[in-house]
Amino acid sequence: MSQTFAILTARHHTVWLWLCSATLIALAWLSLSSGPVGWDWRIPLAIFLPDSAIQGISELHMTVVTQIRLPRLLLALLVGCVLACSGAASQALCRNPLADPSLMGVTGGAAVAAIAVIALSPKVAFINETMVAPAAFLGALAITSLLYRIASHNGQIQITVLLLAGVAINAVAMALIGLFSFFADDTSLRLMTYWQMGALAGASWSAMQYGAPLILICVVMLFMRREQINALMLGERDARHLGVNVRRLKNEVIFLVALGVGGAVAMSGMIGFIGLLVPHLARLLVGPDLRRMLPLSMLLGCVVLLIADWLARLVVAPSELPIGVITALFGSPFFVYLLIQQKRGSHA
Repeated sequence: MSQTFAILTARHHTVWLWLCSATLIALAWLSLSSGPVGWDWRIPLAIFLPDSAIQGISELHMTVVTQIRLPRLLLALLVGCVLACSGAASQALCRNPLADPSLMGVTGGAAVAAIAVIALSPKVAFINETMVAPAAFLGALAITSLLYRIASHNGQIQITVLLLAGVAINAVAMALIGLFSFFADDTSLRLMTYWQMGALAGASWSAMQYGAPLILICVVMLFMRREQINALMLGERDARHLGVNVRRLKNEVIFLVALGVGGAVAMSGMIGFIGLLVPHLARLLVGPDLRRMLPLSMLLGCVVLLIADWLARLVVAPSELPIGVITALFGSPFFVYLLIQQKRGSHA
């Protein structure tokens, strides 16, 4: 029965894509229309139509929408998309559904580098906030390369070693973050504390110009390589027979994941479990084929992060919770569920 369900969902992947697209449009409309300033369903129309077409919307309201809500919406779309895409690519590279940039320490590496820049920028003359995105990318790249070297043996990635190394690296990352927090001034400390929990509140057009290009490059390049990564899931030997340059593809996937995660962490802080939860959900809906699963993962990543952002703004309104708290509250039980399912599969 489960096989029949999988076949049906795979055949109707277009339906899932349209359903997620419609949900995404509705959530985007809600995100632009609502906020502390007030609710008005005409706001999204007013952004694109001439001023004369929409009456009764104040200039202050429009300024809030174009300078706060719209950048926040675009940031949520970019971060949700790249975290889901990077998670799917990491799981395909490792051939294991538990592989995720946040669990493997990639997010921690990006966070340490970015927090170092935030903490040192008031004290070191040549360090400034424009270096946060490049530093996060370099930190993510260094940790990803280190993890791959530690966990690979004879061309095969040992998942147990990978996850344990990720736990160790996350512990070291938290220690370094605590060290930078100890020496940071009050202004930097408040920013670092809020940033560690993940948030979209700092979204702005100026902040996005540094991290958005990294994210777009990652998403586009991984999407273009989805068929090659798909072949890699069959095994390295089979992938070579299909004409895939396995070594180069692995290096490219590692580089692109680090690029995307670094850009996301630089702009939104540490948001966990999107890369773990969303690809697995997409895999349940349309199967493991990346030609179907990757586009759906990207859409679902946007949907999940928009829902989390809406909950973060709603629960303690007019204040807001860090969005990383919301994703962790829902993602942690799901991770436990994955562990239990993998345990049952190994026993079977």
